[in-house]
Amino acid sequence: MENRNYPTEQEQLARFAKAMGHPARIAILHFLARQSCCFFGDIHEVLPIAKATVSQHLKELKEAGLIQGSIEPPKVRYCINRENWAVARRLFADLFATCAPKNDRTNDCCE
Repeated sequence: MENRNYPTEQEQLARFAKAMGHPARIAILHFLARQSCCFFGDIHEVLPIAKATVSQHLKELKEAGLIQGSIEPPKVRYCINRENWAVARRLFADLFATCAPKNDRTNDCCE
């Protein structure tokens, strides 16, 4: 197995991207991002996600740092982690901004 030391920002971006790699997690992030404050309740009641899978998706998003949550019986509270959300936005923007312009004089480039 190859062992490489990647820059911290690349590691963090990969962690965010992996956590966002499922449509259910994107739906959860969309839902939570539209909330003006933390959401108290069961996400499976407002999104078309089976109750059995919600906790695993929330765990992945929380471990990546994209959301935060706490148990306040009888409810659980979930919020976007706004600090990491801003970091993710910057890292993804930087990645997408790095594409070199197409050189029209090069014929061997992918088209």
